[in-house]
Amino acid sequence: MKWIYRIVSLLAAAVFLLPILWMLSVSVKEEGMPIVTVLDWVKPPYSLAVYGEVLQATKLPLWVWNSFFIAVCVTALTIVIAAMAGFALSKIKFRLKAAVFFAVLAGLLIPGEAILIPLYQVAKDMGLLNTYLGLILPSLASPIAIIVLKSFFDGVPNDLLESVQIDGGGNWRIFFSIMLPLTRPAVASMAILTFIGSWNNFLWPFMSVTDDSLFTLPMGIPTLMSQYTVDYVKPMVINTISSLPIFLLFLVFEKQIIKGVSLSGIKG
Repeated sequence: MKWIYRIVSLLAAAVFLLPILWMLSVSVKEEGMPIVTVLDWVKPPYSLAVYGEVLQATKLPLWVWNSFFIAVCVTALTIVIAAMAGFALSKIKFRLKAAVFFAVLAGLLIPGEAILIPLYQVAKDMGLLNTYLGLILPSLASPIAIIVLKSFFDGVPNDLLESVQIDGGGNWRIFFSIMLPLTRPAVASMAILTFIGSWNNFLWPFMSVTDDSLFTLPMGIPTLMSQYTVDYVKPMVINTISSLPIFLLFLVFEKQIIKGVSLSGIKG
């Protein structure tokens, strides 16, 4: 039976890898090369000239930087806020604790599209449109990150916390010395999933940014694609460059991503 599973796994992997290999193959073709048969997509000659043209003639490198910078800021701040909120809801006693938790839980029931208009009005009144802050701040409230991290903090024995309190340690020491090290896999997993979500975010940047120097990749790529309606090579080069950071992220943090999906129960 093992060889059957291996064959099925290889076939499934091939199904997912073929589009990526096809994209890479087309991206290194010469521009304007005629395509007559299927084999023309993959056979030589190859050239990287279109890569240089795209990088020099478009703002794609700037958009890659914008997406990376915003995703890093959103990830770092979201995890800090969610970890502190999850710790407070899990281990600190305070009035209306249950009400606060249900308020956070209710945030999962409200679709993001329902708050776009009031969010846009608030950002406009605060002068945050067409700014990095306007792209970062609205993404920091993550109910799912708070709930997931709270569930992991709940699994930390209270005896460990009490031993630190006996030694004179306060909540900050418990948080940094006990909670974060013990739940590092969960924190890392949520950070990676948050980064990917921010990297792929389209709707809010589309509403809040009109300056093309602040475009992120999901916004900028469609504007470039509309310029190349006949040629196949440049769109594939654009997609390859924009996909490369996520490919590298997955290769480096593959175990953490898989562990995060399996532990948190998040699918997507």
